This record gives sequence, C-alpha cells and structure tokens, in this order.
Amino acid sequence: MPDKPISPLRQRMIDDMTARRFSEATRKDYVRHVRTFTAFLGRSPEKATHEDLRRFQLHMAQQQIGPATINAAVAALRFFFKVTLERPDLVRRLTTVQEPRKAPIVLNQDEVARLLQAAPGVKYKAALSLAYGAGLRVSEVVALKVSDIDSERMTLRIEQGKGRKDRYVMLSPQLLELLRDWWRLARPQAWLFPGQNPVNPMTARQLCRAVHAAANAAGIAKRVTPHTLRHSFATHLLEQNVDIRVIQVLLGHAKLETTALYTRVAVNTIRDVKSPLERLGVNLASRSLPA
Repeated sequence: MPDKPISPLRQRMIDDMTARRFSEATRKDYVRHVRTFTAFLGRSPEKATHEDLRRFQLHMAQQQIGPATINAAVAALRFFFKVTLERPDLVRRLTTVQEPRKAPIVLNQDEVARLLQAAPGVKYKAALSLAYGAGLRVSEVVALKVSDIDSERMTLRIEQGKGRKDRYVMLSPQLLELLRDWWRLARPQAWLFPGQNPVNPMTARQLCRAVHAAANAAGIAKRVTPHTLRHSFATHLLEQNVDIRVIQVLLGHAKLETTALYTRVAVNTIRDVKSPLERLGVNLASRSLPA
C-alpha cells in the first residue's frame, strides 16, 4: 500500500524545521502535535482563530494531559503559526504549564556498586559504569565512539550531546581499565558499544533492559533507569563538596538551576549544614521530663 502523500503545508513545516536543523525526533513530535490540533479543529489549521487555539489548550487541560505534553504541543503550535504560517498573533495567548519538580531517585554508593557488579556481561558493565562514572545520558553512552576516548588526557569527548553541544568529561583510571577489558574482548571498530548489527550502535532500549536486569539481580527495590546513574553521579559529587558549577559543566547543563536540583537529595550536604538553633547558645533540652 503506497504511503499517503504529504500535504504541501506539512511539507513546508518540515522544510522550515530542516532549515533550522531540528533533530528528527523534534520534527516528528512537532508534526504529530500539529496533526492532533488539526484533528481537534476538524478543518485546515490555516483557518484557525484565536478562539480555536484557546479551546484546544482548554481541551488538553480537561483531558488531564501531562504538563510536558502540553508544553511540547504549545512549542509545536508556536513554531507552526509563527514560522510556517507567519501568523504570530494567533499564538500570543498560548501559555506553557509549570511542571512539578520532583526530587530525582538516587542510589547510594553501595547500591551503585551492587548494580554494576550485577550487570549482564562486560559490555553492559562498561556502559553502565560510564553512565555513573562520567554522568552521561543514555543517549550519550550509546553514541560513544572508540575515538572519543583520550587516555593521555584522561577525558571522554561527548559529541553533540543535548542541545547539540560538545563537551569533555573526566575518565577515571578504573573506568579506563574497564573500557580496555571490553575493547580486548570485543575489538569494537567504530562504535564503542555496537549493536547486533555492528554498523549501528547499541540502542538506548537495550541499555534500559540491562539496567533493569541488573537492579533486579542486585535486589534493589528503587525504580532504576540508566538516568538514575547520572542522578547518582551528580549527587555523590555534591556530597564530596565538588563545586556545583563544575558539576554543571560535567553534566552539560545550560542552566545552573537545573544542576541545583541535586542539592535536594545530597544527604551529606544537607546533614552537614548547621542549624541556626545550634547557634543560640541555650540548652533547651530538659534534664528531667515531668511525670
């Protein structure tokens, strides 16, 4: 069955996004959200009005759609009307929704050690050790190439991470030895962690399955994903009194406030803060409680 031809309007939007070098994932998401709006509208979005957009946002709120999805839809519609249709006036009243900031799940050091030891094989032990030892996103782990390892400078080059930015992270001696064990075993040529077809890298889904298997084998009851290891990396560095601005650079965060989220779970840091109650110089504890 032949593919349904793309409408000129959708093609124009795709071209507009391509010209701005949007990632493939972003292009697909934006098209999907505009398609959802068009289905809600029941006619071409070219004929949409202020009231139509207001009704659509109200509809999303009433359907209990999550803040992240609403904000993604708002971003897509803003692009579509501002850039593709050149009608910025229509989206002036579209508003994003504040997302609740949840404290990340963090493993303690004993749990991290147990998880890595339980990884199913050298390949996954090395990959998960990278997620924790260098604070990498799962997309960054699977995209690593052998050539990204600089053993002389003891750094890893992260190419085109989130926000299409390159950065360098530290490479610990223990992690380097683990990567060498993996290289001697598999002799990867291009991708550090090749997939079933060596032409392609291992997928994020494969790594997610591996971390779930390791968590179960290690008897860890917390909900663990590869990103949990990145959260744990940042939190443990904070607890070691590493400057938060250094951690920001290592994580590749654009905003310091994103990194500051980890101060909410850095237990050692919180515990070491001296309460102002201690500075009163008064013993408030009663030596003997009333009968």
